[in-house]
Amino acid sequence: MNVSQSTIRWLFKPIAFLAGLLPLAWLIWAATTGHLSVNPLSDITLHTGDWAIRFICITLVISPLRQLTGWHWLIRFRRMAGLFAFFYATTHFLIYVIADRFAGLDFPNGIVSFTTVRNLVASVGEDIYKRPFITIGFLTWLMMVPLALTSTAGMIRRLGGKRWQLLHRLVYVAAITAVVHYWWLVKIDIRPPLRYAIIVGLLLAVRVVRARLRLRSVGTATARA
Repeated sequence: MNVSQSTIRWLFKPIAFLAGLLPLAWLIWAATTGHLSVNPLSDITLHTGDWAIRFICITLVISPLRQLTGWHWLIRFRRMAGLFAFFYATTHFLIYVIADRFAGLDFPNGIVSFTTVRNLVASVGEDIYKRPFITIGFLTWLMMVPLALTSTAGMIRRLGGKRWQLLHRLVYVAAITAVVHYWWLVKIDIRPPLRYAIIVGLLLAVRVVRARLRLRSVGTATARA
């Protein structure tokens, strides 16, 4: 399936971008029309976290899908999927910081003050230290930061292809820790994180098999030479 560059740029990419915003649009609609549950904060937090993991999975599935189908133009959407994963992960983290930590503070010197910032940082840091699922969730977000910052073509040139590829293998670790974060969060109904664990496990297993096959083929070629 051959797709022209202009079709990708002016048709497929705008459609993909709008599709990536649909979860946010739905969340805003649900929050403003009373379609969330009696615990809207939990709904919002889970919704944004869900979509962060989903976009991580989309990022991981693009390469094997491209090789399976021969649709090499799919690689043009990997950066967008990764940035949407970071966007929803950041939204997820900010909701926790604002609605959970910030809302529980006292404001002796007013909301906008150095004391408020200091107390907020201390509150978040203490929670990250004390609660393992918060710890691993924060580490997942931290790993996604350099991936987002180095996603441009300019950064690929600055880092060099090999170093950039090595850095972006962090996405594999982030996928695993994101699932663990979700698993530790739910405590009772583990079916949603279990589904993600299976999907991430399969996608990583495909990469391991491909890597071993490449090494075997290189070893065979070297032996014949």
